[in-house]
Order: sequence, then C-alpha cells, then structure tokens
Amino acid sequence: MLFHDRIEAGHRLARALHAYQGRSPLILAIPRGAVPMGRALADDLQGELDVVMVRKIGAPYNPEFALGAVDESGWVYRNPWAGGDPATLKYIESESRVQLEVLRRRRAQYTPGRAPVDPAGRIVIVVDDGLATGSTMIAALHALRGRKPARLICAVPVAPPDVLDKIGAYADEVVCLHTPADFQAVGQFYRHFDQVDDAEVIDVLRASQPGHVAADNPGTVSVPAQVRAASTGLKGGAVHMRLADVTLEGELHPGDGQRLVVFAHGSGSSRQSPRNRYVAQVLNESGIGTLLFDMLTEQEDQDYERRFDIDLLTQRLLGVTDWLRAQAPALSLGYFGASTGAAAALQAAVALRPPVDAVVSRGGRPDLAGAQALQRVTCPTLLIVGSLDTEVLALNRKALAQIGPAGKLVQIPGATHLFEEPGTLEQAATVAAHWFAQHLRGEASIEGS
Repeated sequence: MLFHDRIEAGHRLARALHAYQGRSPLILAIPRGAVPMGRALADDLQGELDVVMVRKIGAPYNPEFALGAVDESGWVYRNPWAGGDPATLKYIESESRVQLEVLRRRRAQYTPGRAPVDPAGRIVIVVDDGLATGSTMIAALHALRGRKPARLICAVPVAPPDVLDKIGAYADEVVCLHTPADFQAVGQFYRHFDQVDDAEVIDVLRASQPGHVAADNPGTVSVPAQVRAASTGLKGGAVHMRLADVTLEGELHPGDGQRLVVFAHGSGSSRQSPRNRYVAQVLNESGIGTLLFDMLTEQEDQDYERRFDIDLLTQRLLGVTDWLRAQAPALSLGYFGASTGAAAALQAAVALRPPVDAVVSRGGRPDLAGAQALQRVTCPTLLIVGSLDTEVLALNRKALAQIGPAGKLVQIPGATHLFEEPGTLEQAATVAAHWFAQHLRGEASIEGS
C-alpha cells in the first residue's frame, strides 16, 4: 500500500473510522507531521481537532532512533531495547528535560491563549502519520488515559506488526491501514512525505478554531472549509475542487438533491466528453444529479502514462467523493466510468466506506482494476458493452465472473466501442439511467438544494 501524501492517508483513515462519523470525536494529532492528516480526518468525521504534545527521545548516536518519549507532564516511556545501564538512564533523564522544554515552547506556539481541549468523556482518536517504534504514540496514549476519555483510539496509516502489538495495551482500539513485514521507515509508504513546519501546524490549528473564516477563493472548497460547506448544500455550475495535491475543475448538476452520479472519463478525454455529457443529460432529465470533472490537469494529461495510472485516477475519484460527501453527507452516490475510468470507479467503490450505491461502466476496462479489487465489489455494478466491441466484450465477461453476483452485463446490439452507431448511445444511456434509478436511494436530502 502506498499513500499519496498525509492528507490522502487521513481520508483513508476516516473511511476506516466511519462508525464514529457524526459522534463529535476529538481528533488529537501528534505534531508536526500528523496535523494535516488530523485535519482531513476531523473534517470527514465531523470532529474536533487539537494536538497532543509528546516528544521522541532520540539516541545520542542516532536522533531518529527512539530510546523512548516524554509527554507534557514529564512522564517518560522507555523502550525495552534502551537498556538499563546507568549511562543510558542518565542520558534519557537529561534528554527528557530538554524535550520537555521543547514541548512547553511548542504548546505556547501552537495553541496560544487557550488550554488543550478536554478529552474527558469524549471519543478520542490519536493520529500519527505512521509508527516506527511506537514510543511517541505510547506516551500520547498514556497521557490521555489519565484524563478519562470515553474511548481511546490509536489511528495510523502504517506500522510494523510488532509495534501494533505493544500499542494495544494502551488503547481501547487500534486502527492501522497497512502492516508491512518489510517496514524500514514511515516515509517509504508515501509518494510525498515533505516536512511539515511550525507555520503549517499553526495555520491548520488556527483554521480549526470556532469562528475562524478562511480566505478561500470564491467557488473553491479547501480541506478546512469542507465541514462548513456542509450547511450550504450543493450548487450547480462550474466547481473548483481543491484536493490534497491538486485543484480539479468540474461541472455540477445537483438534480433532485438526493442522488448524484460522478463521471470518471477515459484516457485522453475530459469533462467535455460528448458521450458522457449526453448520458449526464439523460440522467438529469430523470432527476439524478451529475458531476463531470477532469481527472487530470492539462499539464498532467500531456504525460501519456498518467492517463493509464489507475491508482492515481482512483485517488482523484476518491478525493472528489470526499469533497462531495463533506458538503452533502446523506447524498446517494453512483459512479459512471468509461474506458480506464471504469477501472478507477471500481477500485474507488471498493475502497470507499461507506461505499457508493451503484456503478455503471460504458465500454469500460473493468479488468484494469485488477482481480483483487473486482472480487471485493459488493455494490450493484452494470457493465454496458457494444456487441461488436469483441475484444472489450471478452474482457468484460472475464471481469463479470470475478465480480460475481453484484455484477450484470448488458450488450447494446450493433454498437462498437464508442457507440457511434445510430441509436446505440441512446440505448446505453437509457439502460444506465434505469440502473441508477433502481439502486440509488431517493430518500436522502441536501440542505439548500
């Protein structure tokens, strides 16, 4: 498993922790790296963000190798391998005082003029960007346990299995997305693992405070603004969706405000695809909302390999889905994928928690999602293929066998791959509209639609 960056990892953690959404969990991030991740997690779970201050006690010969950790109270956790010889104990005692002073300085810097949020009686989720030795997480959990949270949860994207075994003694629940046996360092599991500086931590925490108004560009929803946008509902027209790594352009039609289909276009295409726009029009006429968006920027689209990077396209689709759900949590969602977009739609459908309610593939390449993803598909999935598109038809039949009972294949008579023959695209659009009308939930509502 490879995470794009910390924010994307935070969104994935939120899907694993969806049972706590809407229960006002307190998300406590370990500075500095986990703070942007904590922001994404708090937004998705509709929780409150703060920091828990702990510091690693690095070895004198290698500061990155943790002998232990210290919390704000001065309590020190010592790793078993640190040993108990007098020289090491003296060093840990001395270094803990140094790190305790750093903690006090940073607390004053990060949360000036206010006390830490009280965890008593709260569902508390402690998040870090990964665990190497687990020292800082153990110190954080120990510090919080004495403040009587209702439930204490450790949430991390990646950690070695033996470290998680230690953590379990300090938390009520441990959530970890990836436990590789070949663990060497946290950063090896991220495409982008840039240092987070104090200024970014301060900005994220300041934006998290009640009453703070972010200076976002009109029409743009940034990560800190996603929860605020939930009360405004979805508005039709051009949208600018700011994700973790990029801003994507789209065109939104809210429809009846209850059901919406997100389009994932094929390689070399865009939100301007005439075939997808026609299908979207048919869905709109039946009251179903649609979002067409560019999965790649103009510059990215010049790189031919990116058009076939299914993992990247999947993460873009997941990011856009997170953007939608932050504004309209009760929305019933479906995916419509064409060509490579179908593979991204199926991978995203498997990764989402809760999942989308239906998927339709038109002339798609579901096989590119991989057998592992296809075998995990549970939402109703319709594969639409032209009867004369023989090669793709064979690939779809093979994919259907892997999907199992959740899948169905429909052939459009006389159609080739692009459904250019008279009446064939209309038939495909009508079949898709019936599928979504049957499987999307009509009782959901969006405020302000």
